[in-house]
Amino acid sequence: MSSEVVAVRFDGVSKHYRRGNQHRPSVGDHWLHLKAHAGSRLRGRPRPAGALALDDVSFTVRQGDAYALLGANGAGKTTALRILTRISRPTSGRVSVRGRIGALIEVGAGLHPELSGRENIWLYGTILGMLRAEIRQRFDEIVAFAELEDVLDRPLKYFSSGMQLRLGFSIASHLSPDILVVDEALAVGDLAFQAKCTERMLRMLDEGRTLIYVSHSLPSVRELCRRGVLLDGGRSVVEGDVDEVVQTYAARVGP
Repeated sequence: MSSEVVAVRFDGVSKHYRRGNQHRPSVGDHWLHLKAHAGSRLRGRPRPAGALALDDVSFTVRQGDAYALLGANGAGKTTALRILTRISRPTSGRVSVRGRIGALIEVGAGLHPELSGRENIWLYGTILGMLRAEIRQRFDEIVAFAELEDVLDRPLKYFSSGMQLRLGFSIASHLSPDILVVDEALAVGDLAFQAKCTERMLRMLDEGRTLIYVSHSLPSVRELCRRGVLLDGGRSVVEGDVDEVVQTYAARVGP
């Protein structure tokens, strides 16, 4: 691991959801909102009514590091992951990513319900920019890890949530991501599969890959991660060594 190489950097990232506006914003809408937001800040006017999911959040994840995002429900963790994986865009600030991201943010995310498990492996790999030869090389390993050989040609919509988790994690972690992003979705799996996933993530760290991990299980956070950040109300409370971040989080939530 090179401590000098940055895999992910959040620099003053904010995300504001306007209340009552459910339409998908266009590029023009986004630009106008940025101009209005900047003008209000310069003139000292209050921000528009709505939900501020992230507020000027900054943190750095080094290449090859295992990094935890901690916080209570609604703290901004999922919003940060959605911005990191380019599902959503920040209202302001900048996010820099070095390398290819494999993500399991929620069960079934990134998979197509009408396609079979087999077809989803090929689809996900293609989205990641892999060559067919690369996907073919890892195909059997993905299927074996997920333990879904008997249902591989069944449409994903007929998979249970646990089966979708098995497939999603196996694909995301085996198709050579430089950065693996894992949210609380692992809680859906049984204990044996959770242990299997933990072993897989540790192996990836040994290979020099980067892990960004979100979990309410503080023992698993301590086992996997070296550094982290605590979010509260969309703001960064503390960033640094994982023990310090976990202790601060535990003290805030109480016994």
